[in-house]
Amino acid sequence: MELSDKIKIDAPRERVFAALNDIDILREAIPGCETIEANGTDAYTATVTQKVGPLKARFKGDVTLSDIVAPESYTLEGAGKAGPAGHVKVRANVKLEEDGKGTMLNYQVNADIGGKLAQLGGHLVERTSKKLSAQFFERLEELIEVENTTDETPTDLAFTQAQSGDNNMTLWIIGAV
Repeated sequence: MELSDKIKIDAPRERVFAALNDIDILREAIPGCETIEANGTDAYTATVTQKVGPLKARFKGDVTLSDIVAPESYTLEGAGKAGPAGHVKVRANVKLEEDGKGTMLNYQVNADIGGKLAQLGGHLVERTSKKLSAQFFERLEELIEVENTTDETPTDLAFTQAQSGDNNMTLWIIGAV
């Protein structure tokens, strides 16, 4: 399955990049996210529960980030298993472009889905993925707005931390599949 989309986020690119790599923000933004933990440099483990049609699945998976060019882009590769419900392998390219005072987030996802999930049909899985992605981006933008009004840390400090390798993870793709 292939998915791609562009999402306009009303925040500077550096702030969006930092938020996409903040475990606490991701935990709140990813629909059904139970846990996210660092598992080495640019490697993470997460548990996400999702309902796809009549099937409810609890995925446990690993994600690795590579080709990181802060605050512009990165590649995400991950795999998750949900027992007999199925499995998913994901490769996503994420690109952030400045767009006025906001950011245009572009992503392209290639996902390989197996098990009962695959039996549900690509159309149902794709529709659910798009719905979950929309929920994720809506919540992400809300959290960025809250962070902007309550965070006493300047935006450049958050960006500097992201550049210095304090990348946490971006598991939203797995949450969206």
